Amino acid sequence: MNPNYKHKIARIISTIFVPPSFTLLIFIFFAFYLENDFPKTLETILISASLGFIAPIVLYFILKKKGKIIDVDASIKEERTLPYIIAIVFYLIGLFLMIYFKLNIITIAFWFCYISNTIITIGINHFWKISAHSMGASGPFSALTFAIGFYAILFFPIVLFVGWSRIKLNCHTLSQVTAGILLAFISTFLQMYFIIHYFY
Repeated sequence: MNPNYKHKIARIISTIFVPPSFTLLIFIFFAFYLENDFPKTLETILISASLGFIAPIVLYFILKKKGKIIDVDASIKEERTLPYIIAIVFYLIGLFLMIYFKLNIITIAFWFCYISNTIITIGINHFWKISAHSMGASGPFSALTFAIGFYAILFFPIVLFVGWSRIKLNCHTLSQVTAGILLAFISTFLQMYFIIHYFY
């Protein structure tokens, strides 16, 4: 395949499968898979769509317009701290609403992982540019594995494609992508396990 085509495909994958896209998709799935009544299904979708998808994307464009982020990939790792911190505020609001509306514990546990994993990412980001795209794909894969088991493996190729796209675009190294995939998967699965088994 022509290298230019590979680059274009990588850009398309990287653009479509930004972390907020996975957030929206996984919580829509959880809304229908885990909730038994329509109000809770709707609440799950509205909270995740507004605070996990729309708000982070709007935030990105605002920061980009103000020159706080220089490019679409946020190539400079120091530029990532501010949007991460603001995103945590969005996630905290969402967590409060999910608890208030008594949504499914799996949904709440996974949403909490967005807060904790983002905090971990901020810490790592001070000295190393771990792949947030890979984490954004692997976290939902982990949550899906926790919720439905082995069948979640059908989702894994998407995680690999996202990781490949970040390497192809020279945004991350193989080690940064691999670390993002492993960290998000292990961290998310363990947190969901302990939250559900010890606090529910």
